[in-house]
Amino acid sequence: MLPILHQDAHLIAIDKPAGLLVHRTGLDAGETRFAVQLLRDQIGQPVWPLHRLDKGTSGVLLFALSAQVAGAVSSLFESNEGIAKTYRAVVRGWPPAEGVIDHPLTRLADDARATARALTVQPARTRFRTLGRWAVPLPYGDFAQTRCALLELQPETGRRHQLRRHCKHIGHPIIGDATHGKGPLNRALAGWLGLQRLWLHASTLALPHPVTGAPLLIKAALGAEWARWDAAAEPVGAGG
Repeated sequence: MLPILHQDAHLIAIDKPAGLLVHRTGLDAGETRFAVQLLRDQIGQPVWPLHRLDKGTSGVLLFALSAQVAGAVSSLFESNEGIAKTYRAVVRGWPPAEGVIDHPLTRLADDARATARALTVQPARTRFRTLGRWAVPLPYGDFAQTRCALLELQPETGRRHQLRRHCKHIGHPIIGDATHGKGPLNRALAGWLGLQRLWLHASTLALPHPVTGAPLLIKAALGAEWARWDAAAEPVGAGG
């Protein structure tokens, strides 16, 4: 059963587990389980996903319960107008206490063969704040320990893979990111933690309700596996 975070006559939100695709895609043709189908079967009615979460990302995922509501909300998510999202991520290194990543991103097409669309460049901004730092007892490069940090990430635009690409851009890739991170380090940390995953979680989603107009805030707590960092690493604070 998928954990339901919010449900009314028009919307339903779940806490998506890491490793679950939102819907069928040719980029992962071997996968057979999808949030859309699982939720549809669970509640006994069709659902329309309103935004994306990567397969490896956990957390708040919102669906409409009718095509009409989906159409009304989709433009908000496309423009990010009136939408506020907050994420948690574990990254390599110790970033500054806070900052803004203002770095345009090339548009990623759903179809990797659609090269013309893939060349479009779009503005992209992400705010970040360092919540905690760890010294991990694993050698990395010339260092006897590996530095990792817990970040709060707030995307101000809604580009595909924005957070993963922005973290890589500032030299602090998200741990477990097979595309934008370092494979040997990801594997070493997975072995040390006893768990391999993308350490990215959609923790809150705020938007005006598409029917009532009332503010809607949906939260998904970090899973129990996130406590492994504090249990196994030495915390060193989050100061600048």
